[in-house]
Amino acid sequence: MSRETRSTEEEGASDLMEKAAEAADDLYRIRDTYFPPDPNDKISKLQTQSQVALNLLDSIPPEQRRVPTQRATYEHLKGKILDVFPEYTKKAEDHLSKAVKLNPSLADAWLCLGNCIWKKGDLPATRNCFNLALSKEEIVAESIKHAKEAIALDVKDGNSWYNLGNACLTCFFVTGAWDHSKLQQALKAYQNAEKDESMKSNPDLYFNCATVNTYLENYERALSGFEAAGLKDPCLNAAEEVQKMVNLFNKLDSLLKGQIKAKRLASLASSLTEVRLNPSYKRASVNNLLDGLNKTIAIVGKVLFFVKHENITPLYYLVCDSNQISFVLTVYSISNDARYQFRSVRVDFVEQVHVNGKAVSPHHSVRSSIYAQHKP
Repeated sequence: MSRETRSTEEEGASDLMEKAAEAADDLYRIRDTYFPPDPNDKISKLQTQSQVALNLLDSIPPEQRRVPTQRATYEHLKGKILDVFPEYTKKAEDHLSKAVKLNPSLADAWLCLGNCIWKKGDLPATRNCFNLALSKEEIVAESIKHAKEAIALDVKDGNSWYNLGNACLTCFFVTGAWDHSKLQQALKAYQNAEKDESMKSNPDLYFNCATVNTYLENYERALSGFEAAGLKDPCLNAAEEVQKMVNLFNKLDSLLKGQIKAKRLASLASSLTEVRLNPSYKRASVNNLLDGLNKTIAIVGKVLFFVKHENITPLYYLVCDSNQISFVLTVYSISNDARYQFRSVRVDFVEQVHVNGKAVSPHHSVRSSIYAQHKP
């Protein structure tokens, strides 16, 4: 094959790959902007358009996607197209996993993989994907920068405000889920986006804003936001988020109303007086706290219960203070994963063991055996 022929074929494959990428983007525009009265119409349209995009992608000759970078792009687009639907698809995860193995610098592939894995509920792996996307490319900082630049061009553009909110919310998660200011920035951006009439039909705006309010512990706003998102797009898992929150509140309410023996509670509270504080902090009861930030104030408490729930962050504890007042403590940027560390000595043969200075008798040893029996 001549060099000119090879070059022409490579250009043709590149054009097809570019068209497939555009088809994938069009597919996601349908997902994010098309909300017919009947949700099945949307699924049907996504199925039709995804098949068109897949056919276009698969029309690229196999020999033109043998180079690792080309193969990575192909796997990335295929996984992204398959993952456009609300439910988790293992095929999508498999293709996206191949893409990041072939080309770990594909930040969008890491983000797509994180979104795919999130659908099956593996939140630690999801966060890992987002962190890897951030480590390969400062994508979140770039997103915030570009969104602010777009807002400067048109301060009334709701979509730009929406993109800024998404970037700030993503930044909150990938940097450890503790920075309260990132949530406030995201909330303000989403509220500005809602002022644009064209954005009021976007259920993801309401869903993401509700997510922010959940982590800001504005629970009433979060519940109404999830309900609004669910009404606009029943395919979203908004009802599941509402149920998670209700389940948590029921559990907390039950624990707070539960009867802890007065003598035990008094004993727990009395031991708190022995706790020494940093002199720069003032000891207080939970009743002394004001709404908002309480600087240089320390509450000494005893954990009564760790409250299990369905999300990773925050951790919930039921605590009592020195006045025997029970309250709920929420802790961010901490993992509840258990870690175990110990020393281990391995002995492979009984001859290596001595008891009271003497070798172990052979009849005490047990040898593993496998027996095969044929049954007619």
